[in-house]
Amino acid sequence: MDVQAYFARIGYSGPRDATLRTLRELHLRHAQLIPFENLNPYLGLAVPLDIATLERKLVLQRRGGYCFEQNLLLGEALRSLGFKVRGLAARVTWNAPQGFVSARTHMLLHLDLEEGPHLADVGFGGMTLTGPLRLVADIEQQTPHEPFRLLAEGPHFIMQAKVREGWRSLYQFDLQEQVVADYEVTNWYLANHPESRFVRNLVAARATPDRRFALLNNELAVHHLGGPSERRVLESVAALRNVLENALQIELPDVPHLDAALQRALDPR
Repeated sequence: MDVQAYFARIGYSGPRDATLRTLRELHLRHAQLIPFENLNPYLGLAVPLDIATLERKLVLQRRGGYCFEQNLLLGEALRSLGFKVRGLAARVTWNAPQGFVSARTHMLLHLDLEEGPHLADVGFGGMTLTGPLRLVADIEQQTPHEPFRLLAEGPHFIMQAKVREGWRSLYQFDLQEQVVADYEVTNWYLANHPESRFVRNLVAARATPDRRFALLNNELAVHHLGGPSERRVLESVAALRNVLENALQIELPDVPHLDAALQRALDPR
């Protein structure tokens, strides 16, 4: 992996040692400068998970991606610095009805550090972690954005974020290691199945130092840290393009059917 190009993409010029300090800085910069987005499946384009393609798309072409792309790229960068990294898988519970059990459609990272095991995750859309967490249950942990915590439930952990005054569950996971072949199966479903949320809807998000942007089709939410949220409906392809390129900082792919796909997002069904 061309780590120097990755560092340039996220504006990092700090230490190259495998320490918690380095991890925190890389995690924050990645989350703020490489947006979450699903334009490839929404446009009917492939989503390969090999590192060469991920570098080309997320680093050189200044695009974003979803969890597998984001965390595989971060994981490879961390390994190149000497971090011990393992991939994990999670069942998403965010905005799911009570009792609903999903497939393991989310990826996160486990890291062994001198301070103990930690978790990293730069690919959970509008609630993406902006800092790593200690793998310790039942304590509130601060990040550059919201507080997070882990709850232990038998062999599983539940990731929660404090949203306003309440705790909300994001996903459930265990510590069984996953390999790229495991992710490929779920990735194919997310990128190709006609009922996949990422095929049917336009989704994008990015964190900045003082707010979070979250786009679902033509509905834009701006969540100010410690303050109110704003919501507005985008009513034209030009408005969608403006938000994607500026607020979300995505270099839009040069494909002939882009505007037609964005038009579809104005009237999702």
